[in-house]
Amino acid sequence: MDMGLKLKNRKAAESKLSRFVEDIIVPPRMVDIIVDGEVNDEYLRTLEILSKKLKFVEVDSMVKASKALKDVQPELERLRQKAVSKAFEFMIQKLYALRKPKTNIQILQQSVLLKYKYVVLFLKEHGKEIYAEVRAAYVDTMNKVLSAQFRAYIQALEKLQLDIATSTDLIGVETRSTGHFLRGREPIKNRSAVFALGERINILKEIDQPALIPHIAEANSQKYPYEVLFRSLHKLLMDTATSEYLFCDDFFGEDSIFYEIFTGPFAVIDEHFNAVLPNCYDAIGLMLMIRIIHQHQLIMFRRRIPCLDSYLDKVNISLWPRFKMVFDMHLNSLRSANVKTLWEDDVHPHYVMRRYAEFTASLVHLNVEYGDGQLDLNLERLRMAVDDLLVKLAKLFTKPKSQTVFLINNYDMTIAILKEAATEGGKTQLHFEELLKSNIAIYVEELLAEHFSDLIKFVKTRASEETSSNSEGPTISDVEPMVKDFASRWKAAIELMHKDVITSFSNFLCGMEILKAALTQLLLYYTRLSECVKRISGGSALNKDLVSISSILYEIKNTRGPFSSSVLFNLVETQE
Repeated sequence: MDMGLKLKNRKAAESKLSRFVEDIIVPPRMVDIIVDGEVNDEYLRTLEILSKKLKFVEVDSMVKASKALKDVQPELERLRQKAVSKAFEFMIQKLYALRKPKTNIQILQQSVLLKYKYVVLFLKEHGKEIYAEVRAAYVDTMNKVLSAQFRAYIQALEKLQLDIATSTDLIGVETRSTGHFLRGREPIKNRSAVFALGERINILKEIDQPALIPHIAEANSQKYPYEVLFRSLHKLLMDTATSEYLFCDDFFGEDSIFYEIFTGPFAVIDEHFNAVLPNCYDAIGLMLMIRIIHQHQLIMFRRRIPCLDSYLDKVNISLWPRFKMVFDMHLNSLRSANVKTLWEDDVHPHYVMRRYAEFTASLVHLNVEYGDGQLDLNLERLRMAVDDLLVKLAKLFTKPKSQTVFLINNYDMTIAILKEAATEGGKTQLHFEELLKSNIAIYVEELLAEHFSDLIKFVKTRASEETSSNSEGPTISDVEPMVKDFASRWKAAIELMHKDVITSFSNFLCGMEILKAALTQLLLYYTRLSECVKRISGGSALNKDLVSISSILYEIKNTRGPFSSSVLFNLVETQE
């Protein structure tokens, strides 16, 4: 029993002692690999073993007091110093490879550096000062390399920029003030891009497409509005930042290093952007950039990469005041417009109104998915300014009817353009529809008054008077001249009204609607006159001169101009 107990105790002692010996000794093979071996997989495994031994002698107080440690410690320290020195030289050599021109940094990081990330961890744990040097060397290298890459990319992009608008390309500025265009002609440049969104909206559909390759675009002589270059630059920034952020987190185990690296690239992009933004007078482009930034924020959120949050916020905050400033320039151009120089003796849609309609439609389209209340308020201010200007322009026409035709043409054109932007009909569109409706009613009365003023005046004032002892109603002598006058020239009058409408209104369909309204109103007036004649004593004598309603409807049908059966049906229903 005594011997058994001793055996048990000795086995327990041997177990602990063998672990101690194994953890504390430095095998010759290990020394050879650390000192003379190449940095490869075996070297990395040996570094891990050395790291365990260094930690072992530091942790246990009993180990620290052992004579064995005093024997081994100088060797372990020399080995640590050698390993740290070799790791430093190796990492610096690898980092310099990043500086070589045309190096694909992401491939080098993924296929080379990440294989040796334990070397960095070893330095972090057993050579803090050297680790700080490696870290600083990496930050310096990547800062310079990425800054140079972004600078070169920006310089290449700048050659592709298509200038859209200058400080004089405003809604209320007269075309002649540019010096290149004749009065009344809308500049092609303005028509295509300054005020109308057109194909530019496609940039939001291509938000995650690869960045532009400048030399290919330049070889094809392609030019782009600034928002295309803006998206491309920020797409490159997002992809580069995402890759670098994930690498730093994986390789160094800390993401704070990313922000130190990107101080350079951010400064390069800021310098470029701060030079471009004060010279940007393209409100549509600025709003597109605001929407692009919003989409990019969503992309980074979906990637779960927070490293660009503050940068993208800063860009967004700088874009809004510039947009507001350019928008206010457009607003003030309407408020301070010289009505006399803008006015032309032409009732067709005015180019200022077309610009306004296209500009508003563009911003409405860009706000459909966002519902930005501030933008809606600004558009309301713009609408009030253009309303005021249009009425002033209309008043310069000498004839009231020309004023009304001018307003109808402009309102109709504005509604058509706004409908293309937002089919559900926004607040602005509803406002112009109300104005169009009221002006059509005014025009109908003016048109009929030109041809049948006596008839209309009579119907409005006396047709409803009933014959009684107290008041004298209309007599046959009152109505006979009107009945005969209408019978002699009503066909010619309808023809003249038709020609008047065709020549006055730019939109054929709108013209036909107006003619339909005029003829409907004429039928109502004539029906009331006919009823009045029937009530007058001796009115039957005029029956031979009264034109039948069916004759009027037949003539309307034969009037040149495609009246559909539904229009005629409406006229008949109105008469009935």
